[in-house]
Amino acid sequence: MINPSAKLNKKVLTQKPEMTPIRNGFGSAITQLGEKNKNVVVLSADLTESTRAEDFSKKFPERFFSVGVAEQNLITMASGFGVSGKIPFACSYAVFSPGRNWEQIRTTVAYNNSNVKIAGHHAGLVTGPDGATHQAIEDIATMRAMPNMRIFVPCDAVEAEKMTIAAAKIYGPIYLRFSRNETPVITTKETPLNPDKAEIFYDSSLKKSRKTKKGSVLLVACGHMVYDALLAAKELEEKDIASVVLNMHTIKPLDEKTLIECARRCDGVITAEDHNIIGGLGGAVAEALAKKLPKRMELIGTKDVFGESGETDELKRKYEIDSKAIVKAAEKMIKETKRKTAE
Repeated sequence: MINPSAKLNKKVLTQKPEMTPIRNGFGSAITQLGEKNKNVVVLSADLTESTRAEDFSKKFPERFFSVGVAEQNLITMASGFGVSGKIPFACSYAVFSPGRNWEQIRTTVAYNNSNVKIAGHHAGLVTGPDGATHQAIEDIATMRAMPNMRIFVPCDAVEAEKMTIAAAKIYGPIYLRFSRNETPVITTKETPLNPDKAEIFYDSSLKKSRKTKKGSVLLVACGHMVYDALLAAKELEEKDIASVVLNMHTIKPLDEKTLIECARRCDGVITAEDHNIIGGLGGAVAEALAKKLPKRMELIGTKDVFGESGETDELKRKYEIDSKAIVKAAEKMIKETKRKTAE
């Protein structure tokens, strides 16, 4: 059942959940930050409207910088602001930033521990019709390997707003990852958010009338895939398979404590992300479990292939990164666990 302490949107598992682009939360947050803190500046690489920086640019033109199609300049300018007492938010599509300016991020931002917040928009397959050239599916991996870099992947617009505001309060480089299309609003303003702590959104064990289950799985998800994990958990409950859904909004540093605590009471772990299964959330979770609690795992994400043009639902179905894929992986895991136990 939904974890009451998570205080999620009551419509989240209904047939008509509220829908809003995750990037809208970022736009709202930077405007609020601009009103409260004169040190907040925003830089855009010719994508002001798409990255939702437009409102900030109109209200604070003296603190907004459009660098044009020049992502390397975007980051080197931001790094200068970051070591000069400012809090710069550098905005572009994720395939361009960190895609085109990875070396500048590494050398001028991460190496110098400059206080830069990199907002990577239109990430993942759900960028849709724009196709493979605009679908960043390797950005988490490239940024996760970079020293000093934190990675935030909010699950909806409400959490995106909170995490952007939180990022401004944390000194140092942070990569904020946002998807393009409308996605279900999972959380509320009352939903707890600590950037250092993953949140349990669903837990079958909270049902007092729960009977013995066929097995149990931990579903660890980030970004819009948290919604798919919740849908999967609901379906698995109907199939008599217990589950826990963990919203891993912070990929780095990973909340290993909560991960281990939840994994310890489940038969296996499934990660779900709109990203390549190599080097992303799945890789981070696997590394943590390998060190402290080896578990059977299944990774939901793109299988080391590029995407293609298509509508969101079509792409998620084809590349098996939806709730049905999670359910299928969970059933397979429970079946294999039982077979191993019987041997």
